[in-house]
Amino acid sequence: MNAVDLFKPDRVAAMGPGPLYLRLRRLLEEAITGGLIGEGEAIPTERDIAELADLSRVTVRRAVDDLVKQGRLIRRHGSGTFVAPSVARVEQSLSLLTSFTEDMARRGLSSRSEWLERAVVAPSPDEMMVLGLSVGDMVSRLERLRIAGDVPMAIERASIIGTYLPDPASVSGSLYDALEERSARPIRATQRISARNLDEREAVLLKVAPGEAALYIERVSYLPGGRVIEFTRSVYRGDAYDFVAELKIPEH
Repeated sequence: MNAVDLFKPDRVAAMGPGPLYLRLRRLLEEAITGGLIGEGEAIPTERDIAELADLSRVTVRRAVDDLVKQGRLIRRHGSGTFVAPSVARVEQSLSLLTSFTEDMARRGLSSRSEWLERAVVAPSPDEMMVLGLSVGDMVSRLERLRIAGDVPMAIERASIIGTYLPDPASVSGSLYDALEERSARPIRATQRISARNLDEREAVLLKVAPGEAALYIERVSYLPGGRVIEFTRSVYRGDAYDFVAELKIPEH
């Protein structure tokens, strides 16, 4: 379908109730989902869409802005606005204690991180309780945006007992590799998974709309002797991650 037919005023009007920008957004979403505008393909300029659909530029800009915030469209300065590539879902086993770097490597995906925080700080009440710390103890906090390919997948916030990782800035890749170098790699962990909605900051980092569904995971990891070493809180994109658990039927 060509742009003239796609953006006819009557097609926009047929997109249900609500303001005009919401109707146009629904039309664009349907066109992307239905393959009328393919991945990597440019959409018409906002001026062209406004003329074809008999809408104001402000209305078109608002609809396009919403889809950019949701990660459905990508603006490239000087080139235009394009349909974003779809996010491939990743399965992660709940029975293996591995790092994000190791998970992606097993799937043949390149991974990288953008550091948001690396610091040695006084522990919060939650960190003191979970890590078994006392007044005067310190924790190393590492927060980073986890990216697979070019897609931001998760925000990971790890707290490590300071004596086991006195210099968090020394961690450049896998946290577990860095702990293994200090003979402090955890061997088991417990995880609690819950559903939540992304706040404004998380949505911006993960390139989705605020309020989108996400998976919130708290992990507590243990050394061989049973000492807690790691308390990690992570937020995963709900549209990109599936957690899989193997269940066994007990023998009678």
